[in-house]
Amino acid sequence: MSLSEKQREIMRFPYSEKSALICDGAIRSGKTSIMSLSYVLWAMGNFSGQNFGICGKTVISTERNVIRPLMGVKYLRDNFSLRFANHVLTVSRGHKTNTFYIFGGKDESSYQLIQGITLAGVFLDEVALMPESFVNQALARCSVEGAKYWFNCNPEGPMHWFYREWILDPEHKHNAEHIHFLLDDNPSLSEKKKQEYYSNYTGVFYDRYILGLWKTADGLIYRQFADNPEKWMIGSVDASKIDFISIGIDFGGNRSLTTFVATAIMRNFSKLVVLRDYHIKGRKGEIDAERVAHEFVRFARKLHEDYPHAYIKYGFADCAEQYLINTLRKACVSANLGIKLGDSDKNEIVQRIICTNTLLSTGRLYLMKECTLVRGGLEAAVWDSKAAEKGEDKRLDDFSTDIDILDAFEYSFERFMKKLLPDGVK
Repeated sequence: MSLSEKQREIMRFPYSEKSALICDGAIRSGKTSIMSLSYVLWAMGNFSGQNFGICGKTVISTERNVIRPLMGVKYLRDNFSLRFANHVLTVSRGHKTNTFYIFGGKDESSYQLIQGITLAGVFLDEVALMPESFVNQALARCSVEGAKYWFNCNPEGPMHWFYREWILDPEHKHNAEHIHFLLDDNPSLSEKKKQEYYSNYTGVFYDRYILGLWKTADGLIYRQFADNPEKWMIGSVDASKIDFISIGIDFGGNRSLTTFVATAIMRNFSKLVVLRDYHIKGRKGEIDAERVAHEFVRFARKLHEDYPHAYIKYGFADCAEQYLINTLRKACVSANLGIKLGDSDKNEIVQRIICTNTLLSTGRLYLMKECTLVRGGLEAAVWDSKAAEKGEDKRLDDFSTDIDILDAFEYSFERFMKKLLPDGVK
């Protein structure tokens, strides 16, 4: 196995006097795979019959990002017995056996999941995505003599609790070793692949995920679009290359309008094309279920007229009011539209923003010229400066910009983000 110098530092950490290891920096820079390997080897070399923690934002993401790659390491398979079942990894060699429990730390209540267990060490992957309460509880569980802490993350904002508590003064405050990674620190990445990653991000996401900087999210969210929107506007689309059409629906609230956005998913999830957008006219905040259903059917029929050979497959709606979705579903059946109506995924907004930014940066998102509502929403979207002061990444939602159209747009494709970005959304 060829290792970079910084990866070798990870392998040397267990033999140091430091109590904790912090690895932060760029995505795909070779942190997680080497940290998890070093963590297991350290545990097996120093303990037997002990419990260890491997934590991520969710159990599923931890198993995908840490456990599966770990189980595929030839050196481990050749020298240890590995068994993974029911979110528990058991590693044995000779008379030694240690148990690694998988935990998810996605919100403030997650600390309860890790209470009560005694650990000899903990590895926290994507620690910047976890609440401080969960991390503190995980560290408090490490009461076995000789326990060490292992932290891995990509940067967030400079007001983030982990940056201020652990990154700013790691050695004196926590007796921790801090290693900062860039893409060049991963010898398994080809130059071509690195160039792909460089082109995937812009703005604050480039600063964080490529340069590895803890930067504030401020100003325009889609600056590259706002500076030259015509670059992404098109007059026609080859309907024969449309895989299917998906419609996002955002129901109006007290100060907003009900909105539809139809997006074409192009063949093999290669591109997105926004085909049509629509606001229901009338007083904001007034939602008449029958009128919404009538307008939706008309919207879908017009789409079918314009793209008769394209399959209008899905409709994804804001799930706050189920009676509205049920009314739409009945209307679609009565009109014989063949559209599958369901709830939107309601993924974290920042994940939807990263996906949109990446699609724009890589030339895989376009808007039909008549889609002035989505265009305006993308041009005007800004980060919430007050949230940034608290270390949070939030889109400004004070009715000064058209957030409803962006929600509907994002609902139309968020179910397919993993297929649109197979390398993952941070």
